Parts: sequence; C-alpha cells; structure tokens
Amino acid sequence: MESKPQKSASTGAIWAGMITVYIVWGSTYLAIMFAVDTIPPFLMAGARWLIAGLILFVWRRLAGDPLPRAVHWRSAAVIGILLVLGGNGLVSWAEQVVPSSITALLVASVPLWIMLIEIIRGLVWKKDTRPSWIAVVGILIGFGGIVMLVGPWQAAGDLGSVDLIGAGTLLLASIFWASGSLYSRTARLPDSPLMGTALESLTGGAALMLVASLTGEWGRLDLAAISGRSLLGLGYLIVFGSLVGFASYTWLLRAAPVTLVSTYAYVNPVVAVFLGALLANEAVTPRVIIAALVILGSVILITRTPSVRRRIKPVEPQPEPAPVETGDC
Repeated sequence: MESKPQKSASTGAIWAGMITVYIVWGSTYLAIMFAVDTIPPFLMAGARWLIAGLILFVWRRLAGDPLPRAVHWRSAAVIGILLVLGGNGLVSWAEQVVPSSITALLVASVPLWIMLIEIIRGLVWKKDTRPSWIAVVGILIGFGGIVMLVGPWQAAGDLGSVDLIGAGTLLLASIFWASGSLYSRTARLPDSPLMGTALESLTGGAALMLVASLTGEWGRLDLAAISGRSLLGLGYLIVFGSLVGFASYTWLLRAAPVTLVSTYAYVNPVVAVFLGALLANEAVTPRVIIAALVILGSVILITRTPSVRRRIKPVEPQPEPAPVETGDC
C-alpha cells in the first residue's frame, strides 16, 4: 500500500524550500571542486550519494513508508544512472579541470537540451511537438552563449580559458540530466518523494562506485593525503547538497508549480559565480559575464514560453507518478 499524497503546502513553506534550493545548490559547485581536490571524483560522488541515500531510506522506513517494490527499484536505477552517475558524476569529474563558476553556467544549459530532446522525440514518433519560434530563438541564443563561454579559439592558459574536454564532459552531463528528467516524468516510483529520492541516490551511488572501481580510483585513493577542505566539501555535499537540497527540490516538485521550481536553473549559476570569485579566486572576465547573461537569458526565454510551460505542467498526485527533475549538482 502506497503512502497518501501530501496535502497542499503553504506559500511560506514553498518559498523557504525555493530559497534553500537557490542557495544550497548554487554552492554545491564550489563544494564539489573542494572535494575532488584530494578525493578521486567518482569515489567522492559515490560516497556522497550512498551515504545520503542510506540515511533517507532508513528515515523513511522508520517514518512508515512501505518497502519499495521491484518496479520502483528498476525505475530508480534508470534515473539514478542518468542523473546521479551521468549528471552529477561527470560534473564531479569535470570540476578537476573546469572552475566551479563555469561548470554552473554550462550545467544551466539543461533546459536547452530538454527542449531539443523533446523536439527530436516528437519527430521520431511523429508527434506534434513543434516548438514556438521564441523557443527556437532561445535555443540558438543559448548555444551561442555556450560557444562564447567555452571560447574554443582561446589559447590554454589565457585568463578565463576553459578546458575543452572538461567543457564537453559537462555538456554530456547536462544531456544525461535532461534525459533523466524527462524519463522521471513517467517512471513508476514510490508515492513518497523522499523514498524515491533515497532509491535514486542508492542506485546512482552504487553505479558511481562501480565506475570508480573500473577506472582504478581505489588505487589512487590516498587517505593520508585527503585535505580538511576536501572532507568539509564532501560533508557539505552529503548534508546540504544531497539531503537538504535534493530533498527540498523533490518535495517542491510535488508542492509547487514546476515553472516556479525551474527558476533554480538561472539562480544557481549566479550564486556559483559569486562564491567561486569570493572563495576560490576564480576569474570573472567580461567574456564570462556576457556569456552568462546570454545563457541565462536564453534559459529564461525557453522556460517561459507558453508551449514549454504546457508540456511541463505537473499532474495531480497519483499512486505511482514520478516527479519532474530538471537539474541538480
């Protein structure tokens, strides 16, 4: 027997959740950079999500949530592989060579990829998913901003230059996250959003540990060399990034309009750029500022077009539906 759908939340509670996601997720990019400084990236991310998932699972079981069924674990495994391994795991790897502020701006392209995937899926299945001309303009502007940000014509070592392999990895991570977000709209998960989050965290964390083993990260792990800053970064990611932030986000998807929740996509990068410059001395050049404005402007344009808003309109809580997930770090 599934738990009952939650009651409507107050405006104050919704905005408290929104502010939490704005600030916490915007700060996780810097925390990831600190954590992977002395901890191999896939091991770090795997530990983060496994610990957070175990805490959530035990908590929800003690709170009375029923044991998930096999179909729930299968859906969660797909989402966990796409979001946690493909999305967050690749972000953790890329932040070894890409500044946290640039990472946040490239990950902000997730809504662009969601739109493109929906267009391609509509063409393949011959569905009427023609985007509005405003959305098309938004996509073109957004990718123009990405090219401006990455600056492939710039020489390595120039102020504000971006590692191209790292940037490509981040765009691939964004595609994984967009795919997982779309799949989660119809996936069968427990009615309790926190239990669903626990399953996704556990399966994604296990996949990260498998990749860490296959890539030899256990052999590169030096416990004595792990810095205090890396441990603090990992602890922050577990408590605030995975438990507080991700749980707040999952709850918001069922308690607030998706159009409101999606605004995190253009607030998080602003927070990340500010923290990266303040705490890590990351370069904020005029090119980065202009590219950031272009990318964030395109995201706002895309997420505010009527056609997109209709496609992402949330449904009323049912016994089985999964939330729409559009991005996370």
